[in-house]
Amino acid sequence: MSGLRVKRAYRAARQSDGQRVLVDRLWPRGLAKDRLRIHHWARDLAPSEGLRTWFGHDPSKWNEFRWRYARELDGCPQAIADLRQRLREGPVTLVYAAKDEAHNNAIALKEYLEAADVRT
Repeated sequence: MSGLRVKRAYRAARQSDGQRVLVDRLWPRGLAKDRLRIHHWARDLAPSEGLRTWFGHDPSKWNEFRWRYARELDGCPQAIADLRQRLREGPVTLVYAAKDEAHNNAIALKEYLEAADVRT
């Protein structure tokens, strides 16, 4: 998974990002499509509205959020397969909008994918 990166939507896009995949259910506030420069919007990989609301980016809920989110991701095999295909084509950057750069769904998704690689 060395080609998988995570980047906040409000940081400048770079060519080294490879394919930029937005992994939020909502479009990042205040960003025009041409500025965000994403290749794919993977809404199916975003946490459910209920999970997102429950978590509320509260770091004390981080471990439980990751567990619950992983269960949701287990139910999205096609979306995960599509993301893995993009990774076979080159670097992929998971783009997210949250302010917290350590506790967000893109970080949890990256960890999920890396853990799945270790299991297989």
